[in-house]
Amino acid sequence: MSLTYLFFLSSGLFLGWSLGANDVSNIFGAAVGSKMLKFKTAAFIASFFIICGAVFGGSGTTETLTKLGDVNALAGSFMVALSAAVTVYFMAKTGLTTSTSQAIVGGIIGWNLYTGKQTNITILLKIISGWVICPFLSAGIAILLYFTLKNLINKCHIHVLMQHQLLRLGLILSGAFCTYALGANNIANVMGVFVDSAPFESVKIGFFTFNPAQILFFLGGLAISIGIFTYSQKVMATIGTHLMKLSPFIAFVIVFSQAVVLFVFSSSTLQNALHTLSLPALPLVPVSSTQAVIGAILGIGLIKGGHGINWSITGKIVTGWFTTPVFTLIICFTCLFFLENVFNQIVFLP
Repeated sequence: MSLTYLFFLSSGLFLGWSLGANDVSNIFGAAVGSKMLKFKTAAFIASFFIICGAVFGGSGTTETLTKLGDVNALAGSFMVALSAAVTVYFMAKTGLTTSTSQAIVGGIIGWNLYTGKQTNITILLKIISGWVICPFLSAGIAILLYFTLKNLINKCHIHVLMQHQLLRLGLILSGAFCTYALGANNIANVMGVFVDSAPFESVKIGFFTFNPAQILFFLGGLAISIGIFTYSQKVMATIGTHLMKLSPFIAFVIVFSQAVVLFVFSSSTLQNALHTLSLPALPLVPVSSTQAVIGAILGIGLIKGGHGINWSITGKIVTGWFTTPVFTLIICFTCLFFLENVFNQIVFLP
């Protein structure tokens, strides 16, 4: 890997770090905030499974995202990823979560506008439909799961101490599942624009052969892991305690609901199985884990009367969903001009 490629790839790695600092809080913030898991334990679990998800399940959403805009020059890929990373970083600095999915889409559209390339409206609408469906689907799953488990616990008369142990185990298992799904769904945001220019050769390790894209996804997964350990604790506090006070039981419901939503938007195996059975399937698009967790929290909060929800923080987070792609688009468009005309870099190929 040349130093030039490594330099340009650094923006994607920075975006991966930002995702780890920001989005993983959506998964383990509830568990850490409810004191069921220590932060370091959550960070180790998240790091391992997010890398596995990125390497083994990241191809589906990457294919969709690359169809939105064919970023065909390495310097252009660098700026798309950097503009998204800067936006996500400054949102994380405030302690509020945002969406890397929305940030990278804003960056790609900014590149399309600057280069005069046509944005694939069909793919854009498919991605936006995923963003719209995501929080409502998560809320619905959370409400259904809440009542189902509540009735099950009441009928089985499980002792309080046993409930505590089962919930802790459930938070660990659902968190592992959710971080795997997050890696599979969101690695496209981090490394998708670099896939076409990856300079790697396929590598065989034991029974597995890893293609160049998977090696790239592994590097992105490592960057996400570093972000988890170095900066995610502050954002976990926002999700885990400030937005709504969460009991361990509700924390489990929220994490598992989010895991299911991320999985159905990223599993090509599930999509193919549904198509085989002539059943409708959700599109393979990178969705916002922020929207999934907020949807689940609000779903539970509303069935409890909505009194425990911090509506001020909720409003700020929702505002971020709209401003994130716009800010990223503006940053990308402006910086591409300087990158091409001041630093004489090729930001697109005819």
